[in-house]
Amino acid sequence: MDEIREWRAGWIWPETLRREQGGGMRQQRALFRRAFEVPEGGARLKLDVSADSKYRLYLNGRLLLRGPAKGDAWAQYYDTLEVREALVAGPHVLSAEVVHYPRLAALPGAQAGPASEWRADCGGLWVQGALEDERGAVLETIDTDGRRWRALPLEAVSIRPETLTLFVGGTEEARGAEIPAGWQDAGFDDASWPHPGVTEPLDRLYGQTSPWQLTARTIPPLRETPRTFARVMRSEGMPAAGGASPIEGTSGEGEALAGAMPGEDAATAGGLSDIGIGSGICSGSRSELPFPLMLAPGQAVSVELDAGLMTTGYVRLACAGGAGAAVALLYSEAYEYEHPAEHGGQRRSVRDDPEGKVLHGNEDMFLPGGGGTAAKPEVYEPMGRRAFRFVRLSAQAGEAPLTIVNLDYAEAGYPLEAVSRVTTSDPLSAALWDISLNTLRRCMQDTYEDTPYYEQMQYVMDAKSQALFTYAVSADDRLARKTIHDFHSSLTPSGMIQSRYPSVNGQFIPGFALYWIMMVHDHYRHFGDGQLARRYLSTADAIVGWFDRRIDADGLVGAMPEAHWSFVDWVEEWNATAGSPAAKWQGPLTVYNLMYAAALRQAADLNAWSGRGDTAAEYRQRAERVLAAVRRLCFDDAEMLYRDGPQVAQFSQHTQIWAVLADAVQDGDARALMERMLTRTDLPKASFSMAHYLFRAAAKTGLYGYADAFWQPWREQVGLHLTAWVEDPVQQRSDCHGWGALPLYEYVAETLGVQPEEPGYRTVRIAPRIGGLQWASGEALTPVGLVKVAWRIEQGDGADRFVLKGEAPDGVPVVLVLPDGSRHRTAGSIFTYECDLKEDATA
Repeated sequence: MDEIREWRAGWIWPETLRREQGGGMRQQRALFRRAFEVPEGGARLKLDVSADSKYRLYLNGRLLLRGPAKGDAWAQYYDTLEVREALVAGPHVLSAEVVHYPRLAALPGAQAGPASEWRADCGGLWVQGALEDERGAVLETIDTDGRRWRALPLEAVSIRPETLTLFVGGTEEARGAEIPAGWQDAGFDDASWPHPGVTEPLDRLYGQTSPWQLTARTIPPLRETPRTFARVMRSEGMPAAGGASPIEGTSGEGEALAGAMPGEDAATAGGLSDIGIGSGICSGSRSELPFPLMLAPGQAVSVELDAGLMTTGYVRLACAGGAGAAVALLYSEAYEYEHPAEHGGQRRSVRDDPEGKVLHGNEDMFLPGGGGTAAKPEVYEPMGRRAFRFVRLSAQAGEAPLTIVNLDYAEAGYPLEAVSRVTTSDPLSAALWDISLNTLRRCMQDTYEDTPYYEQMQYVMDAKSQALFTYAVSADDRLARKTIHDFHSSLTPSGMIQSRYPSVNGQFIPGFALYWIMMVHDHYRHFGDGQLARRYLSTADAIVGWFDRRIDADGLVGAMPEAHWSFVDWVEEWNATAGSPAAKWQGPLTVYNLMYAAALRQAADLNAWSGRGDTAAEYRQRAERVLAAVRRLCFDDAEMLYRDGPQVAQFSQHTQIWAVLADAVQDGDARALMERMLTRTDLPKASFSMAHYLFRAAAKTGLYGYADAFWQPWREQVGLHLTAWVEDPVQQRSDCHGWGALPLYEYVAETLGVQPEEPGYRTVRIAPRIGGLQWASGEALTPVGLVKVAWRIEQGDGADRFVLKGEAPDGVPVVLVLPDGSRHRTAGSIFTYECDLKEDATA
């Protein structure tokens, strides 16, 4: 049910910025303060907070919260918090820094902020709350207004041109001398700060649409965990032995430091360390890192630091003195060859090997104001979240000495509680699991993200897979529910949803809209939430209607609009066509028709589950008509494969995979098609984005034994010391991409075999896939509780035996499907089953 609230507070912004001409091309920043007095006897501060575009909120200089969660024109999310312990009797101040990114982000010369951060034409801070006594009586309202709040435009930080990345926005240049020292403290004198301008509270607009449609945050706050860097990889210009720096003037090649990095997931840390990925997850004592690092006037130093794994967070630089100095922070995923042509065009090899390589990346620049001391240093922290494995600190002192007191970071991400865990006879399975879990964590923020380094965008195809991975390890659907709603909110009058959203830069990939329907279907299967399914039926109707209007005289969905991107997968053969089969130039794409038929079938399920039987029947009839046209026009009798287009003698794994998943071919014919596909070496192969569907087709046709070979691209990355999975094995643009975390789902849903037999796990299905393994064990968290499975293959004189032991929550019905095809029913508790194994090991 939509929330109904009385909004008293106004949106405030400095008047000079509100009236600025041409402000749509540059970012604006402002500082805000609201002083208040806490009486004797105790009190609590209850607040709702939001801002356009991003804020940091402080109480007496201590960071309380960052926000808001990413929304759009129809959902301006606000955060809610309550403060008690910090409120002692005496003066206090609530302060905030807010940045508003330019609306015209795509224009040349604009100071581009993150494209995924929605913004209105004007910036603003909104706070509604009160100081209350212990009984809940209001002592003082803290609502944003033009009388008791103070605001100061901040010109000290500018956005630099964006390079290397696409939609993250430019990095920052911050001039410390122009930032009022101590502005967050209660004793700071803000009498010279003007009062801000105020936009009317939303309840006075008589139904007119506000730029900020206030909506309560639907996901938990991001978790921030203090981290120190793991090791020094390389340094230049360091002080000589006996100088002030603890590290001597060497350029040592990254000797690992002892000790485990603190964190909430010790299992992940141990796994990565055990397989020898770089330094593992480790951190040295403060004395082993080069801080405090003291520079004499005119001295320059460079230090390259390893976080120990690919991560996301907020880097914090603390400086003392240093007027006239410059400090640059470069963020990088890996060491790269400076001249890739000399290495077969390869940019990267072993990620933490600096020999003959350099760090490339974006830089934040901080110019110290010179007023910091060791006891109270100047602290610079970029407003935006950064992704990195390595950080290079480059400092050039001016005429005054400079001390880098410290450089550390707060790891940030969605508070994923990963409970499920799987181990197998594959010696690399622990590495595949741990790297996948780190990949998923880094790509879960206030939306799912494709690449935290290069884009920080939420795409439908990526998010559909990431949601399944999340269900597998945590049974947490909160971020997935927000994602489903995000894309529902992007629906256009044509019936098409945007392929990435929230975003101020629109984009359409028609196939991604079909994945959204499948994502809603996935959610119902795992959680059985009929209310959510019914909520989004109209959007599913609009999407299938968009495709239905493009059915041509032959019964196929025709060519996609020229302005839309017919992306399918990143494969080498399709680089020239940007991830699309070349057949798109000559008419319909077979794979899009098959995906459309599969989506129609799943939309039919959603309608049947929601009580719309007639619509369900209609959608199934539509799907069968499309499949009949595909069988008639797209199957090649000579090659015994489906063509990429009806008139084009080109073939790919992708088209065959979707022929199986859409039921264009079934049973033994489907298995034969997959076997023909897998024996061909000349077909464009499914890359990481499509790998989930390759595994599904193999499982559906009883060919999961090929999974052992499917995992080879993941295994190769372990040897390259990756701590998150690459975007694709062809371009390898990014070293962290969400869809690569596939092992999390496969190990739970197929290797252990734990899936919903009925929506919402009303009945649990356990149907293990052997996939070339000798044993597997683990536990899977489901919405109905923890399910434990352990199986092994026992060698016998005759046939080998498959032995399974399991445990499910008491009273929960369980259906077991063993590798010999036998089915068994039980109800919770502990159980053991076994069977003879067939000679066919591909089951």
